[in-house]
Amino acid sequence: MNLLWPIMSGGILVTIVLVGVLVVWRIVKDRRAGFPREDERTQKISGKASQYALLVGSYFTLALLAVNIVNLEFFGSPAFEAGYALIASLLAFNLTFLGLRWYLGRKGDF
Repeated sequence: MNLLWPIMSGGILVTIVLVGVLVVWRIVKDRRAGFPREDERTQKISGKASQYALLVGSYFTLALLAVNIVNLEFFGSPAFEAGYALIASLLAFNLTFLGLRWYLGRKGDF
């Protein structure tokens, strides 16, 4: 019996719950201290980062689909399993957004 998957699923679930609790705790702490959640600069940075992340993620998904179609048509088998392709696409969207938001935040005025 393979116990790797149940152990990994439990680890992922615990990580998600822990991160969620920490984020909610920080939001509540900041709200009680009177700090604004976002100012105009942060909103502008997040907006610009999300626009670029959407473009990069969309092109990544299109490239992933094109590779899959070429492999299916010319080699007779899909290049990726659907779950792995979705995970890769989701990672491309989110990591691009986080990286750009960090970069634009450190860059200063843009």
